Amino acid sequence: MKDITIPGGKDADKARKLMRVFSPLTGAEMQDEYPVARSEEVQYAVEQAMAAFPVYAAMPGTRRADFLVAIGEEILTLGDDLIQRAMAETGLPESRLIGERGRTIGQLGQFAHLIREGSWVEAILDPADPERKPFPKPDLRQMLQPLGPVAVFGAGNFPLAFSTAGGDTASALAAGCPVILKAHEGHLGTNALVSRAIRLAAERTGMPRAVFQYVVGDGYITGRELVAHPGIKAAGFTGSFTGGKALLQVANERPDPIPFFAEMGSTNPVVVLPDAMASRGEVIGQQLVWSFTLNAGQFCTNPGLIIVREGEGMDHMIAAMHEAVLARQAELMYGQGIRRNYDQRTRDMLETKGVTLIGKGPDGGPLDGQATLARINAVDFLLQPSLQHEVFGPFSLLVVCPDDPSLQQVLHALGGQLTATLMAEPSDLEGRSELVRELVSRCGRLVWNGVPTGVEVSPAMHHGGPWPASSDSRFTSVGTQAIRRWVRPVSYQNLPEAFLPEALQSHNPLKIWRRIGMEWTR
Repeated sequence: MKDITIPGGKDADKARKLMRVFSPLTGAEMQDEYPVARSEEVQYAVEQAMAAFPVYAAMPGTRRADFLVAIGEEILTLGDDLIQRAMAETGLPESRLIGERGRTIGQLGQFAHLIREGSWVEAILDPADPERKPFPKPDLRQMLQPLGPVAVFGAGNFPLAFSTAGGDTASALAAGCPVILKAHEGHLGTNALVSRAIRLAAERTGMPRAVFQYVVGDGYITGRELVAHPGIKAAGFTGSFTGGKALLQVANERPDPIPFFAEMGSTNPVVVLPDAMASRGEVIGQQLVWSFTLNAGQFCTNPGLIIVREGEGMDHMIAAMHEAVLARQAELMYGQGIRRNYDQRTRDMLETKGVTLIGKGPDGGPLDGQATLARINAVDFLLQPSLQHEVFGPFSLLVVCPDDPSLQQVLHALGGQLTATLMAEPSDLEGRSELVRELVSRCGRLVWNGVPTGVEVSPAMHHGGPWPASSDSRFTSVGTQAIRRWVRPVSYQNLPEAFLPEALQSHNPLKIWRRIGMEWTR
């Protein structure tokens, strides 16, 4: 089997479809060619991952942790070559990509620390009681075990932190699951560099060669082949609602359905209440414009919906937003399709009944996203559910609610969200406790007097939300709790000590925190 994952490899022949990356910086395709994986090659990659799984899963957490740290070191060794390549392929600014590289390496380190310590397996020992009447109580021990090979779909808007060695890959490798990545078409060169770094790290630390593989895919076809393969036991996806829902259906229609964790974006509503608006409306307005236009609005947590409870200071806030939008320079978007979709969705919004334009920023080049802010009243918003659909880019819709009942109606009509934000003073919440409960029921993260852009990699972070923001609101794709997506609980009943995993053996050789009965102890 030839190595199909290296650009320009031996299989890059005339009979094979090749892909090139369009550079938003130059407005032209880059010269490197990447061979598209054939169906039999996708199947072979999964078979290799299946063979690697029992070897990799059986390795101590300390060895897998060494592997994760080594990946971070190899990524750092790529130096400026990685940053410049990512800039050329996505148009994202250098400072943003340097920060994203740091985040990628940082989250690898966090998972390494987690699995070195070991308590993440949630070991539970429930001792036997042979004297119990009328029936003896068996010895039961439970812990989390890895599922098997995982398919990961790289994200377009985060070429490092949500892509090749991003959170999905890092958490799956930490759990003990080999990864097959479907490289995102928008940054294949960046993917190739990071993939080589992962392979070098695997060689350095003695991991199975097939612990990580990647394929260049032909749109939905390759994704479907991966998710449908019986050797794949779970999948992680960050992208559009349409793509995520289609692959979720494939996962559910398999003879053996598998977990499919899709993060599909949201409008991330911001609720602005009267006392906050009266005391600092101009500051709030400027803050929100900065947030929804940052990096051309290409964030899944972009605040695309601003819900205002009408009151004193509203006109000043909107005037400040208008001024800030007019001053906001257009920024490069990371792909031709992304820009086309943004233009079409913005036009659709502005042509919808009741929507009026507050302001547009200066136009830019053919791939630049133009900052746009529009307005609608609560009644018209409620009559048109299409206004809830995400506009991926520097756009936000301001919904004006004349009173509390209309505000409550708007919140109740919202679908699931990754985030919701409250711009409020403590006095704003007097008599409005139901509003907070409504927001909590709609989101995975509730922000108080801040902006939702920026997702901290933290054990307490939840990056997910009710449908359609994500396919399973119980799990996060950011932070160390993301490891729980790739594992399942297994109970052992009355097994001899010699056959138990170390985490469940009575003398606790790993010295990890475990629950014995109802008590946590080492």
